[in-house]
Parts: sequence; structure tokens; C-alpha cells
Amino acid sequence: MPPPPGVELLDVRRVRLVEAAAPEPPPWERLAMDRLWDEAVLANPSLFDGPVAACAGLAREGPHGVVVTWARTTYRRYALRWVPGATARLPALFVDVVQPTEDGRLLVGRMGRSTSAPGRWLLPGGSVEPPGEGRALDLAALRGHAARELAEETGVESAPGELRLWLVTRGAHGGVGVLFLAPPRPAALLRERFAALVSAEKDRGREPELDRITLVGSPAELAELTGPGADLADYLVPVMTRYAADALLGPAPLRPEQPGPAPPERALPEPAPAGPAQPEPAPSGPAPLRPSAPGG
Repeated sequence: MPPPPGVELLDVRRVRLVEAAAPEPPPWERLAMDRLWDEAVLANPSLFDGPVAACAGLAREGPHGVVVTWARTTYRRYALRWVPGATARLPALFVDVVQPTEDGRLLVGRMGRSTSAPGRWLLPGGSVEPPGEGRALDLAALRGHAARELAEETGVESAPGELRLWLVTRGAHGGVGVLFLAPPRPAALLRERFAALVSAEKDRGREPELDRITLVGSPAELAELTGPGADLADYLVPVMTRYAADALLGPAPLRPEQPGPAPPERALPEPAPAGPAQPEPAPSGPAPLRPSAPGG
């Protein structure tokens, strides 16, 4: 199972976030965007046009850092993915948690029926929410958001300080993910916490965002994941491949995440074309969105 074309994995020790204004769609783009969004809501009434922080740019900053430019918008802007020639399109910005077991497998989940992409397998996580007034969107905020997503989707609780910045991914269509590595936990504990979460959600009359989890130990096992509408988030195979390769080398020492002043930034190369664009993630209700595949 070769990795999808155009997916980049960036080793990072530092992520700096800079806010920019979202581009204003020209009238014809806004009309098309609103029409497509309305059609999507008719097909899936759980879609929610709430606030979201979208990715407006990604650049290197020194050998181990990146600058992520982000913009405040709402989920309906992602409908511009389907508008040829759209100039105001913004890709997704999301956080994910790589949760290993003590025997080296990784937890992946399948999105449930009430979400924007039922059947999709991915890591626990979600789209980034813009901060409230007086608050900053920085690495600490992303780490806290990742810890909340892990607990809300799997029932596994990790303090934000336990999550280590590991990789930044960029999909073929520009979606950027910030991945954090959680401490290894017993496989039985992960299954127990998820079962308790699903039971509690159903007792409240709600569908869990993930309807199933599994533990995978190699990229080949990802190909065996099944279910209605099953597919894989575009980053999943390369991330699993990278984790397996790192495991063979043994544990790496912890790296500082803020190493001194950064040299001037330089732009990252654009990813290679990856064929026809796939749908941008649509929201699945008040819970933060998940990245789409491919390209997020």
C-alpha cells in the first residue's frame, strides 16, 4: 500500500501560529459556496456551520520549525473545494493524537454515521477551533485541544503536558495537521475506556463520533480495515509507516520544542498534483471536524 502522492511528513520541534484575515470570496464564489453548503446540509442535517480555524499557509522556519498561518472562517468555506477556480478556498487545519499501545500498535478510529465522513479510518483528533477574545492560538492551545479530542473521541485521558509534538503533515490539497505523540498505554485499557465512552454516549441518546476503534501494528494491517464506506485518511499510511520505522530504531530522546531564535522562514515546496480533488471535510455537528482524505 504505497503512501498517497503529495502527502508530506515534516519533522518539527517548534510550531508558530500567525493569524491572517480570511480572503473575501467574490460574489460568484459566495453564491456557489452557499448553494453547495445548502445542498450538503439537506443531505446531512447534522452539518454545523460553526467557527473554525483554517490553514492559510505553511512555511519552514529554520531546520526544525514551521510557521502555520491561519484564518478565522466557518465550515461552509470548505464547500469551495468543489468550486473550480475558487480563489478564496482555505484548506483544513487539524490536530491529531498518535496513541500507541505498550506493544507498539497504534489506535485508529472509524467515523460514525452522524459525522461528515462515515466509515473513514483516522487518528483521534479534530479541526482547530479559533480562540476566544483575549486568547492566543499557539502550540500550547493546540496541545490542549488534542488532549480534549482524545478524551472526547476515545475516553482516554492524557494531560496536555503528556503529549509530545511529533510531526506536521500536509496533504495533497494543502490540509495541515499537527500530530502529538501520547504515552504508550495497555491495549486492554484503551478498549475499556472506549467501550465505556460509547456506552455513556448511547445512554444520553447520542451517537459517538467514532463508532469503532482498532489497534494496528503495520501499514499492511491498515489495508484490512473495512466497514460501510470505509476509506483511510490520506496521512494514515505514511504516519503508520513512519511510526513503525521509528520503533525499529528504538525510542528517541525527548527534543526541546522551542530551541532558541529561529532563522528567517522559507516557503515549503508545493506538493505534487494528486489527481482530481476530493471533498473537503464538512462539519459533523458541534464537535470539531475531522480532516478529509486526501489532502485534508
